[in-house]
Amino acid sequence: LSIPPAPSTQCTLLPRHVSLFGCSTHTASLRMAAAAAPAGDMRAIRVEKVVLNCSVGESGDRLTHATRMLKDLTKQEPVMTAARYTVRGFGIRRNEKIAAHVTVRGQKALDILERGLKVKEYELKTENFSETGNFGFGIDEHIDMGIPYNPQTGIFGLDVYVVLKRAGDRVSKRKRARGRVGKHHKVTKDESMEWFKKKFNGILM
Repeated sequence: LSIPPAPSTQCTLLPRHVSLFGCSTHTASLRMAAAAAPAGDMRAIRVEKVVLNCSVGESGDRLTHATRMLKDLTKQEPVMTAARYTVRGFGIRRNEKIAAHVTVRGQKALDILERGLKVKEYELKTENFSETGNFGFGIDEHIDMGIPYNPQTGIFGLDVYVVLKRAGDRVSKRKRARGRVGKHHKVTKDESMEWFKKKFNGILM
């Protein structure tokens, strides 16, 4: 009579990153973290930065005064912008410094945005919003934003640009392991307009 072989006592070891349920433990931990996270946290729209630009069209004293005005408004050092082309009709030469701008982030950006929208009486046109979810508007006189008038500086107008983003946008800009932001995670024009109405009780014309 032939005796059947005894069953093997050796057990097959699974890799550490694979569980008995057919999915990796890393994937399972991600699902648990997603379930524990507060709903809508990653979908919240926030102000990434506010850019203030003042273009005087020439170098010299006027540009120096405009730079001083931006510094008084933001308490930051502005950056001068040079012309890209030569325009003889306006007397502009290529690489001539003709404008100044400053980028503000964080709570200071929200404060400056609030002051700028107060000047506009919280009313914007739908044309102020771009398809990428950003918006901008102009201020005729900088003294309307709460800066005392200085006869030596004069009065300047400026442009206010607001960039809106959702959390996670950094993956498309980081140097290592760069990724792509999904289409539905990007801020659209309709979403930015709705955010403006809810955040500031704004009015669209």
